[in-house]
Amino acid sequence: MAELHTRRDGPVGWIVFSNPERRNAVTYEMLRALPEAVGRFERSAQVRLIALAGDGDNFISGADISEFAATRSSQYAAVSYGGVLEAAYDAFEATTKPTLARIRGACIGVGLSLALCCDLRLAAANAVFSHPAARFGMGVSYASVRRLVSLVGASLAAELIYTARRYSAAEALQMRLVTRVAASEALEREFAACCEDVAAGSPLTLAAAKRAIAAALKDPAERDLRALIAQINECNSSEDYKEGLAAFRDKRTPNFKGR
Repeated sequence: MAELHTRRDGPVGWIVFSNPERRNAVTYEMLRALPEAVGRFERSAQVRLIALAGDGDNFISGADISEFAATRSSQYAAVSYGGVLEAAYDAFEATTKPTLARIRGACIGVGLSLALCCDLRLAAANAVFSHPAARFGMGVSYASVRRLVSLVGASLAAELIYTARRYSAAEALQMRLVTRVAASEALEREFAACCEDVAAGSPLTLAAAKRAIAAALKDPAERDLRALIAQINECNSSEDYKEGLAAFRDKRTPNFKGR
């Protein structure tokens, strides 16, 4: 049965795509449920970061094509489907919390686009990446292309989409599609360590840094630098800042509260 599972593991809010019979192909209902899942973790003070993963040996093998006769049977239906898809992508860009993708096996099509919405992407050595939209005659949204170009550049983005070829994890790392590659048996451990490192930071600092990174990728006219600078200044006068200094002085681990 295809389901979107969510759970909290300490400071980590997990969103797991589960459709094992189709290598975790994403269904329409999964996409519809994704913004609310991200929103719940965004509102939770206990969650410091959001982790995206697939059930079992694969991340996401793409959209569930078996549904297309119903969900994309006309131009109107295709536009509606595209709106649901963009809302799912936008949810990851809108959250103030760090987002991490744990990638095993297939990371294809929609799976790759969702991974690119995350701040960090850690992949197993057996991961495979592809963007096969051209083989199905499907349009690729501007937002998806923009994310891809911002990471790998225009030429490699063109190669990915034009050729629809499959790339190894080593190639994906070289192209900057992923942040890090680990041996398949070590991915769980390295991903947990990365989550621990992220969760140890001040939520205020991380949110301000995420906003600054996003602003740096925008056209200058679209940047709200006044609001960004105000958010950075709030960090420097926060309780977390005082706690960080005290913890350094006392040689202990800081206990950040996000305020």
